[in-house]
Amino acid sequence: MGNDKTSLRPSNDARKIVEADLDEIRNILDGKDRRLLVIIGPCSAWPEEAVISYTEKLRGLSDAVKGRLKIVMRVYTQKPRTVDGWNGLLVQSDPFSGPNMNDGLRRSAELMEKIVLMGLPIADEALFLSPSLILSRWLSWTAIGARSSEDQEHRAYASGIGIPAGIKHPTSGSIPVGINGVIAARSRQFSPLFSTDSFTIGNPFAHLVLRGGESGPNADTDHILEAGRLMRGRGIADPVVIVDASHDNAHVGGKKDPSRQSVVVGEVLDGLDRDEEARSYFRGFMIESFLESGSQDIRSLSADGVDRDGCSVTDPCLSWEETERLITDIADRMG
Repeated sequence: MGNDKTSLRPSNDARKIVEADLDEIRNILDGKDRRLLVIIGPCSAWPEEAVISYTEKLRGLSDAVKGRLKIVMRVYTQKPRTVDGWNGLLVQSDPFSGPNMNDGLRRSAELMEKIVLMGLPIADEALFLSPSLILSRWLSWTAIGARSSEDQEHRAYASGIGIPAGIKHPTSGSIPVGINGVIAARSRQFSPLFSTDSFTIGNPFAHLVLRGGESGPNADTDHILEAGRLMRGRGIADPVVIVDASHDNAHVGGKKDPSRQSVVVGEVLDGLDRDEEARSYFRGFMIESFLESGSQDIRSLSADGVDRDGCSVTDPCLSWEETERLITDIADRMG
């Protein structure tokens, strides 16, 4: 199946769903739709059975809040590593065997097809660009991560991809450098992924994601204002900011605490209630959650010993119960 080209394209039904979700998300980023985006789900999409179980629950919750929030599910098949480690379903569909990208690409596409047909728009991060271009057919939102946002090829990819792209600032926490990435993604760029003799047209839906950094958290009104004003000052007429409630915004005592995400969300919403300018830039949250709380270190486990029931094998996540409470709280705050 990995060599069957038709298997790496969405079905007609899935394509229609993706197009409708893209329209809604673009309208939210444009400010025409006042709902918030909530990009939420497992840190990494594995194992597939647990991901589908999570999808079933999230679909029901999404339906309950759809008038106030647009839920986009994280289906992260690629994982950048700070030093080393498992690179995700796309690269190593069996974390206890060697790399097999043909199998990983097939399984990633099959998983995305299932989730789209279940009724949820999906997001992934672009790490390895050629397979990312194939998987982008199922996506309604894509991320350029903190370790990639200064890379020319990833910026050009975001410029030409044709779907909303969240550009994270680097792990240093530098907002100006992150804005460089947003401007590059909104500009014409050359990328041989798309054509060897023309430029991309630029992505008007590229926007900034605040994820905290070495300099500390930046999930607060002051940083949202700083980001929005800097983008305006550099010629972006419609600055858009999304706050990643996880990663360095969720560190407590130098360690990532997934429960901190709920606190971050509440503090952001409190600040936005007091500041209309910050609210005009803000469009939503990124949140990591799965069926079980926390995470497990896959490097210390065997294939028989790993928890396959929805406990993250990468970064720690909120449990489903915590997720349900948090999404309901955000929706209630939206009125």
